[in-house]
Amino acid sequence: MSGGTPAIGAPLAGVRIVELASYVTGPYAAALLADMGASVVKIEEPGQGDPFRGWGRGGYSSTFRSVNRGKRSLGVDLRSPDGLAVALELIDRADVLVENLRPGSLDRLGLGEAAVRARNPQLIYCSISGFGSSGPYRDRPGYDTVGQAMSGLLGLLTDLDDPEPMGISLSDHITGMYAAFGIAAALAGRGPDGPGRRVETSLLQATTAFVAENAARYFDEGEVPTRATRARIAQAYAFVAGDGLPFAVHLSSPPKFWQGLTAAVGRKDLRDDPRFVDRAARIEHYDELHAILTALFAAEPRATWLERLETNDVPAGPINRLDEVFADPGVEALGLVHDIVHPKAGSMRLLGSAVAIGGFDDRTIAPPPLLGEHTEAILRELGRDDAEIGRLRSTGAIR
Repeated sequence: MSGGTPAIGAPLAGVRIVELASYVTGPYAAALLADMGASVVKIEEPGQGDPFRGWGRGGYSSTFRSVNRGKRSLGVDLRSPDGLAVALELIDRADVLVENLRPGSLDRLGLGEAAVRARNPQLIYCSISGFGSSGPYRDRPGYDTVGQAMSGLLGLLTDLDDPEPMGISLSDHITGMYAAFGIAAALAGRGPDGPGRRVETSLLQATTAFVAENAARYFDEGEVPTRATRARIAQAYAFVAGDGLPFAVHLSSPPKFWQGLTAAVGRKDLRDDPRFVDRAARIEHYDELHAILTALFAAEPRATWLERLETNDVPAGPINRLDEVFADPGVEALGLVHDIVHPKAGSMRLLGSAVAIGGFDDRTIAPPPLLGEHTEAILRELGRDDAEIGRLRSTGAIR
C-alpha cells in the first residue's frame, strides 16, 4: 500500500489517524493500524523529527523504519500559531489521535483531549504513557526497560542474581500492541457516526497485564513465580547439541511427547524411572531430568537431534539467530519479509504484519517517510495554496 492509498480489501480503509508520538509505543501502534489499511499522518518537529531517526545515518535509521512503515510525515512546528492551526485542522478530520508524550504535555500545546474532542467529538484519543495519567508515578520518565522491570516481566526473564536487560524492547512493543487493540475496539464500537472515546494504556499497565499467567499463579498459590517456574510446569527445556548449536524442547502436558522424547534419545527406560514416571514427577525432578538430557544431547549435532525429535512428533526447534530465522523455509513461506524501495532513500527490507486477513492483499508496504516528506501534499489536501504553503515555510512553521 502507499502512504495514502490502502491496499485492496484493507479492513481499516478510510480510517484517518494522526500520530503525535515518537520512539516505539505510539509509532508501533499506528504502524499496526497502517498495516490494516489506515491512513496515518505522523506529525514531526521540523529539523529533528522523531528522535529514532537519529539512531542511524541520514535521519532514516533502521530502528525508525521498523515502526514507521506505511505512514506519511508532516513536519510542523506545534509551538507556532500557524503550525498549531495546521495540526488542529488535520485532527479535526481524523478518526484517531495517537500520542505518547508525558501526561499534560499536549495540554500545554493546546492539543489535549478536551481541546481536540471539543472540536471533533467523534475523535478516538489514544494516550500512551510510562505509568498512566494518574497515580504516584504519573510524571516519571518511562522507557522500555523500566516498564519491563517494574511490571515483573524482566524478573521472569532474567537471573535476578545477575540481571541483564533484554535484547528487544518488549515492554514498548507490548504496549503498542495493546494500544492498537484498544483503538481497533473503539473504532468498532463507535461505528460511522458514534461519539469518540478515550483509549489509554501505559508501559506499566500493558506489561503488567501481559504477565497475567504468572500473576494468576501467584494469586492462587501465594508463591512468587521465577524464571524457572513456568519452564518446570510447561516442561520446557533448552539444550546445546554436540556441535555447539542450541535448541529448545517443549513437552507440555500430553504424555505422547514424553514418550516421543525418550524414544528419540534412546532412553525408553526413563519412562519407568520413579522420578519421571508422570508429569508431576517430572516437574518435581526437572533439574535431574535436564541434566540427563543435557548429557545425551551433547553426543550428536543439532540437526540430528531435531530430525529424531520431529520423527517422534516431539515439539522442538532450533534457537535461531536472526540470520537463521530469515533463511528458514518455514519463515520464508509466511511472506513476512518485504522488499521496499523508497524513491530517495533507496531499497530496504522490513517485516510486515503478523496477521493475515482474508480478502486483504497486504503484499506491499509503503516505505517509511523522510522527515516532512508529505508536508506539501497534506497541506494541499487541507486546501492550502502555493502562496500559503510558501508563507508557512518562510516562517518555519512547516518543513
